[in-house]
Amino acid sequence: MKTIKIRDVMDRSGVAFGTSGARGLVAAMTDEVCAAYAAAFLSVMRTSFNVTRIALGMDLRPSSPRILAVCAATLRNAGVIVDYCGALPTPALALYAQNESIPAIMITGSHIPFDRNGIKFYRPDGEITKADETAISDAIITLENLNFELAEINPAAITQYVHRYLDFFPPQCFEGLHLGVYEHSSVARDVLRVILEGLGAKVTSLGRTEEFVPIDTEAVAEVDIQRGKAWADQFHFDAIISTDGDGDRPLISDETGGWLRGDIVGLISARYLNAQQVVVPVSCNTAIELCNSFTTVMRTKIGSPYVISGMQDCEANSLKKGEHPAIVGFEANGGFLVGSEFECDGRKLAPLPTRDAVLPALAVLAAARKIKGEVSALMQDLPARFTASDRLQDFPVASSRLLIQDITLNSQTLQHYLAPEHAKPVDCNTTDGLRIRFDNGEIVHLRPSGNAPELRCYCEAASNERAMQLVHSVLNRIRQ
Repeated sequence: MKTIKIRDVMDRSGVAFGTSGARGLVAAMTDEVCAAYAAAFLSVMRTSFNVTRIALGMDLRPSSPRILAVCAATLRNAGVIVDYCGALPTPALALYAQNESIPAIMITGSHIPFDRNGIKFYRPDGEITKADETAISDAIITLENLNFELAEINPAAITQYVHRYLDFFPPQCFEGLHLGVYEHSSVARDVLRVILEGLGAKVTSLGRTEEFVPIDTEAVAEVDIQRGKAWADQFHFDAIISTDGDGDRPLISDETGGWLRGDIVGLISARYLNAQQVVVPVSCNTAIELCNSFTTVMRTKIGSPYVISGMQDCEANSLKKGEHPAIVGFEANGGFLVGSEFECDGRKLAPLPTRDAVLPALAVLAAARKIKGEVSALMQDLPARFTASDRLQDFPVASSRLLIQDITLNSQTLQHYLAPEHAKPVDCNTTDGLRIRFDNGEIVHLRPSGNAPELRCYCEAASNERAMQLVHSVLNRIRQ
């Protein structure tokens, strides 16, 4: 038996909480580190809940089975029944845990490179909070020798996830659509096909691989941009659907194979659902406010815990007034969160306050069907605001913070790195990183990644070409 302080584990391994779960290099996520996090999570959950069973799932990263086995053994040693749900999308595991009123652990690094991985934690009532993260970080636990053994996979989580959408969207509502599914190594690739075909679509599989591919829906690789266009030319799809590695962030194209920005996907989805109150991170496109579709738009720091907290605040404020508004949240990566129950023609959609990729994909397709148009037509009545983003990889977080601090305090540095030609800053937002609005309406936003040593850049302008030009200009200046 060994006593371990989680803070010491963080310091030694570098495996720590970011914007979504505890993440780090696979080499640093040793059996002891993973066991310590699982034990600490259990100890924190037991302070508020009677925990007898925990659901476990994983993505398709090569390191995920080992990490899951360690977590399962740790929980079993502590007297907990392990409900093993196999490889499945993160939102499917979250939905199952919510329906069963049990905690859950998802082994996933989401979109980050395969040499990294992570552990995401769920309470019986949703994602862990920032307060839970602090409690886990402060925990002191004891570890025993582990006995590695996994039970058979429980298919209930996948079944519930499929029926969530087959029961909400009208039967055969996608009949006549030909859709491509870019499968790569997404753990959602098979369930996505089941749902789309279950709603009547013809589905063609694309790009399936057993090697892990880190798809980042906020910074789509040039090779995937070209693939989308080539596939659309070859097959004449109505749309191409994909997700990141763990199925909580969508990647959706129009009929030309052009990938839609995640926050625009979120905006279209929120309008389709007739949401009234919307919670988004500060990095999202300002078309959300400018479209005048919502009674409330709340902006938060980047990360699903902040969006969830914002949705909870919206609900609490509305309940005080005796109101029951339709609440959603979404992020610039396209991950969509449902904060309240929705109903359409007698079919109900329960809340799911965690990122999901399937709902926004279905909502975009359904919205296009509603107007009897193509996916590209959904953008025609939106304000002309376009966002582009990219990142500098292998850029240490400490370096990012020093650069942002220098830009914030020094007007000459700001002008050198960020300012568009002949533009002056008129607003500085430091909610998360540094977001500068200039007098020509353009926006430049820099922030360190919460999951990896990367510096992210988001730019907004009146055209897609201009937004992309701004991103490349800013990152090239920093790179030099």
